[in-house]
Amino acid sequence: MTRIIGALLAAALVALGLTGWRWSVAAGELVSAQKIIGTLSAGIESRDKAIARLNSENLQGQKREAELRLMQGRASAGALTREAQIQRETDANPILRDWSAAALPDDVIRLHTRPAFASARDYLDWLSARDKLPGAGKQP
Repeated sequence: MTRIIGALLAAALVALGLTGWRWSVAAGELVSAQKIIGTLSAGIESRDKAIARLNSENLQGQKREAELRLMQGRASAGALTREAQIQRETDANPILRDWSAAALPDDVIRLHTRPAFASARDYLDWLSARDKLPGAGKQP
């Protein structure tokens, strides 16, 4: 009987030892999990702040865009009003009407002509080749 009680006591001590060991492992895992949770919480808080900032910037951008659209509408209306006034003035004055209907001089037309370009490099080459100054001692 004492052997059985001794064996049961030994088994109880082993079980208690294993339970204590498991408890310390679980406590270590809990501390590790709490650190991870803290890190993730800080990351979530940072993300939430960034989202709030971006939302605020987006709203401000939308307000600025609405203001710019309103200003553009006003400018377009003003331009149309000016264009109509210019047209009325042109129609009212026969000398001005004849002048505005006349063709542009050849030199002005030449200033407005430009060849078709296949790339930006072609355009830059054309710009750099235009109106080059003659070399020293050469006639233009």
